[in-house]
Amino acid sequence: MNSIDTFVKNWGSKNAMVPINGDDITELESKLNCFLPESYKYLISTYGLVHTPNVLTKICDLNSDISEVQDFLSLEDVASLSQLYEMSGMPKGHILFASDCKGNMFCFKLSDCLSQQTDAAVWFFDHGACTVTQVSDSFTKWLDQFNEL
Repeated sequence: MNSIDTFVKNWGSKNAMVPINGDDITELESKLNCFLPESYKYLISTYGLVHTPNVLTKICDLNSDISEVQDFLSLEDVASLSQLYEMSGMPKGHILFASDCKGNMFCFKLSDCLSQQTDAAVWFFDHGACTVTQVSDSFTKWLDQFNEL
């Protein structure tokens, strides 16, 4: 999980992060009736909810066209915001896990999480356009694009 460790080292805020208990992750998976990717579970169970305030600054400085991630959602927010965003126009069948600074969300497709897997594609929900587009083939590749900045 080198990509994840590098991402947290390079971009995680210096605030203390608290790893999330595996039982709490299992409870969320049960509530969502899915299996979250192992790579994502490694991030939150090893480091906790990563806050990356410097990603936006770097993306702007480099004039990069990738969408910045700012906050990884709490487990409670993963469940509740996924439902709330669907009610406000997001296409059904997505599990939100992180946000940018503008209210847009990064998510996994529920259909990709019906069986256990190491990794899953990352999708971006643009709340203004109410569209979901794939931004990476996998969670670790998605983090790598920030590591390469």
